[in-house]
Amino acid sequence: MLKIIIPTILLAPLMWFSKPSMIWINPSIHSLVISLIVLLTLNRPTNTDLIFSLVFFTDPLSSPLLVLTAWLLPLMIMASQSHLTQESLIRKKLYILMLISLQSFLIMTFSVTELIMFYILFEATLIPTLIIITRWGNQTERLNAGLYFLFYTLVGSLPLLVALIYIQKSTGSLNFIISTYQSSPLSMSWTNHILWLACIMAFMVKMPLYGLHLW
Repeated sequence: MLKIIIPTILLAPLMWFSKPSMIWINPSIHSLVISLIVLLTLNRPTNTDLIFSLVFFTDPLSSPLLVLTAWLLPLMIMASQSHLTQESLIRKKLYILMLISLQSFLIMTFSVTELIMFYILFEATLIPTLIIITRWGNQTERLNAGLYFLFYTLVGSLPLLVALIYIQKSTGSLNFIISTYQSSPLSMSWTNHILWLACIMAFMVKMPLYGLHLW
């Protein structure tokens, strides 16, 4: 997995020290190569997890998400060139840097083994996303949209954090790999229903769901 994460992070200095005429071409080509490498995570002989280390692993659910995330970066870079022609060179570099940092956080989010690291990295995507919305949004309401996005995400993620602390206290571990050997059927109690709602609330605020997507 480090073969994917480290090259993605190194896209930032590659882009920053490129010539002005190459700041779009270099990250586009190299991110496209990374997206082709990520396709290897889909190649599994059996329907099992690919455990790379104690920190990173992929399963049949996270592998397609990794592929989609990796392919988004070159497409976003290529699609944004015409919209930023009037921007200064430093602002173009900052925009590409935000895209690279967003992809780095997402790749680590979908491949970590610890739920608490999943929460931290998932919330870390808020920073580059908020900067992109408030600085490069096309509509005049982008500042209000960024403010709504910030508070909706923070408020919606707090129940997830409480739920993770409760799971840690109940099971003693938040590791995906260990939890497969400790799995036991949940009872149909109100506590587990509230726990499920708290876990899904952080994702509901980022979906186009009526009442939770006003930003």
